Amino acid sequence: MKFFRLSHNDLDELADLEGRCFTLRWSREQFAKAFELPHFAAFGLRAPPGKQHGTEGKAPLAAYISLYQTPDELEILNLAVTPELRGRGCATRLLRLTLHMAAEIGIGRAVLEVRSGNMPALALYKGLGFTQVGRRCGYYRDNEEDALVLALPLRKI
Repeated sequence: MKFFRLSHNDLDELADLEGRCFTLRWSREQFAKAFELPHFAAFGLRAPPGKQHGTEGKAPLAAYISLYQTPDELEILNLAVTPELRGRGCATRLLRLTLHMAAEIGIGRAVLEVRSGNMPALALYKGLGFTQVGRRCGYYRDNEEDALVLALPLRKI
């Protein structure tokens, strides 16, 4: 799969994948506004084009990660993988590549929030060394689920 930086040109695909993966999702307009911010970035994975995708030309977006970057911290906003490709290592690859890039430019730590009941995501993050540093009770407005705040010092990458 090809790793690449997303841009305004990818808004439709990004919003589509977001809608397929999350109940509380960003709209196309929210992504468009975020891309205007200097500290926002999003990266994706796209499989090589071919007949297996049922289209000619570029392959559909398989996964993406969005983040805010400050000089010393990377905040991971969302990590999504199309339902058909879950469990195949896409999220791990995308997260590892992003964390390595952040470490290379001197960012000291990565942080994120995850639903307390999202066991696959928790296993992914904890498997990469993230540890819980906080809890936000009733954070998710759709079901009042808690958010766990996880952090990872990037020197461990």
